[in-house]
Amino acid sequence: MTIERRLRIEPLTPERWPDLEALFGPGGAAYGCWCMDFRRTSAEMAHSKASDNRADLRSLAAADPAPGLLAYERDVAVGWVGLGPRSTFPRLVRSRTLTAVDDRPTWSIVCFYVARERRGEGIARALLDGAIAYAEAHGAPLIEGYARDAAAAAEATEPAATRLPADYAYPGTVALFAQAGFQEAARYEPTGSGRTARVTMRRELGPG
Repeated sequence: MTIERRLRIEPLTPERWPDLEALFGPGGAAYGCWCMDFRRTSAEMAHSKASDNRADLRSLAAADPAPGLLAYERDVAVGWVGLGPRSTFPRLVRSRTLTAVDDRPTWSIVCFYVARERRGEGIARALLDGAIAYAEAHGAPLIEGYARDAAAAAEATEPAATRLPADYAYPGTVALFAQAGFQEAARYEPTGSGRTARVTMRRELGPG
């Protein structure tokens, strides 16, 4: 049985909060973020504490739509994807880099987090498929992510090094989104060595 078939994808709810805490650990996934980075402006995030981020995400767990989805294997949460309408992410709304492609309403996928010991098993792809289905069920006409281009990074540095560090690849990679039917809609090429392009990958939802 494939990993995708062994997993079930569930929205975060207050009842599932302890499962998310266990997955994220005391570090709140990464650097005390608790998946709040895109849900605040850059200035707000710079002044927020890990405890603030944790409390605010926990409050969002009672909302509909949920702020993200958990991947479960049996009763253990092994992965997370943060998502929601783009308009609910102040950092995206104000971004000079990840600017809106057009004025059509879209949902955004802002991060993936997979348990360290389970990375490389296809859990992120299962979460992405779950995100597509969840956004579509909530009437979203479009869904997009802001991927790192691992292949381009490898070309510029070491051809064999196509895997990005986990902390750097948290938005997902171009290859991950492309495998799920997303297409490139915009690209930001940063200046400076060692910096990786950010690519808006978009997929139409709904009939057809």
